Amino acid sequence: METIALSSTPAPDESGAVRYNRIKIRLSIIDIVLSAVLLAVLAFSGIATLLLGYISSYTENEYFQFLLFLTIAGTASAIFTIPLDFYGGFMLEHRFGLSHQTLRSWCAESLKSLAVTIALGVPIALLFFFFLRTSGALWWLYFSVAIIGVAVLLARIAPIVLFPLFYKFTPVSNDDIRSRIETLLAANNIDIRGIYSFNMSKDTRKANAGFTGIGKSRRILLSDTLLENFSPEEIEVIFAHEIGHYVKRHILKNIFFSSAVILLTFYLCGLLYAETVAHMGFSTLYQIDAIPVLLLYLSVFGFVCMPLTNAISRRYERQADRIAIEFTRGRDAFISGMEKIARLNLAEIQPHPLVEFLLYSHPSIAKRIDFARKIQP
Repeated sequence: METIALSSTPAPDESGAVRYNRIKIRLSIIDIVLSAVLLAVLAFSGIATLLLGYISSYTENEYFQFLLFLTIAGTASAIFTIPLDFYGGFMLEHRFGLSHQTLRSWCAESLKSLAVTIALGVPIALLFFFFLRTSGALWWLYFSVAIIGVAVLLARIAPIVLFPLFYKFTPVSNDDIRSRIETLLAANNIDIRGIYSFNMSKDTRKANAGFTGIGKSRRILLSDTLLENFSPEEIEVIFAHEIGHYVKRHILKNIFFSSAVILLTFYLCGLLYAETVAHMGFSTLYQIDAIPVLLLYLSVFGFVCMPLTNAISRRYERQADRIAIEFTRGRDAFISGMEKIARLNLAEIQPHPLVEFLLYSHPSIAKRIDFARKIQP
């Protein structure tokens, strides 16, 4: 879903938007580099072997050893990363007037997210270790297929099981907005299970809108902040953008593209991992103290792939923008919506081209407005 941040406070000047975005970018880069450094230290310093020796004195079960190893290593990593998360997710948002979430609420939401991550992550981690132990050189293939299946399953159940853990959903009551959305859906022969508003305003002034779910779980979600701050015409064209993704089959294309990236990532990193651990003197691929090497390679490869995945995402976004304007004949509403986002979201209208290339999954606001002005509905 496409996130749109709003603020009911007066719009800051452009220098404030530039400062906000540059801080966010610096935090993202620091987080990526810090995570890689911590994994490298764990992988190549001998700490992993010492940690495994300590854990082995308490249990001989390798699956328990693996989970304890991940727990201790993850906790140690969190000591370094939690301050970044707190500053970027709480203090910075308050500093620039984008959030009114209390500290207690932020902690509660973070703990809830952690609980969900553990509930989902533990079975996946055990599945990974199982294939690594039992499938020989083809472990990467079996685990990749399993991950793809899990991702599709989560997309199917998330609107029903996961999202309600964080937000309250109610049917959209605005007849004008419902009528506009239902007209768009009918014109494109799209069947959904409901149009819902959710209480995003409980924590933030940001807003969100889009399709979610797969198959019978498909539904439309509009944040209450979106309904309160945008006109029906702007909401219509914003939602038509999501229709554009559906019409262009971007969801299906992303599934195939992401599946290909997952398979290629685990294949290449698996080859590099096997060569590295052999030179390091490990006798098997599933030695627990060798696994941080694989995690490091996966992390680095994911960062290397980011420009490619972002470039494809930006292409899809431009296609969806065109369809939204053509469907609704709402070029003016689209432009006014983008301008409102730029004013209220502290969006950097024209980020540095290299930053946009590396980190932006959407075209910049300036490019989207310029693109819209060239479209003849």
